[in-house]
Amino acid sequence: MKSRVETLTPPNTPTPIGPYSHIAKVGEHIWIGGTAGVNPATGRLAGTEVGAQTRQILKSFIVMLEAVGSDLSHVTHINIFLQHMSDFEAMNAAYVEIMGDRRPARTVIAVQELPKPGVLLTMNLTAVTKERSG
Repeated sequence: MKSRVETLTPPNTPTPIGPYSHIAKVGEHIWIGGTAGVNPATGRLAGTEVGAQTRQILKSFIVMLEAVGSDLSHVTHINIFLQHMSDFEAMNAAYVEIMGDRRPARTVIAVQELPKPGVLLTMNLTAVTKERSG
């Protein structure tokens, strides 16, 4: 019997640093796991500041969502895990550059450390597909 849960890590997205897939999808529901600001072309962080990492995460989300029939306008919730809450304003500025007028529900949490050296934040999200699956 085939699982109802589809999992995948699309091409042109960062390689997971652990035993997981970036995306889990059940019907029209999508979950994207913790994603850091890694440039998939180089395998390195997109930059050393929170704005560059934020923009890269959201660009990776665009690619991931497209792979499962969705986009940023179908995101229902984003969790942001910031290593330094002092980066909140800079993260927000970069977030708005990519998200524009989209305002899904959001939670921002300060964390003590993240698994990849140099990472200033990670994000995960929930979304739905553009069209209802039957």
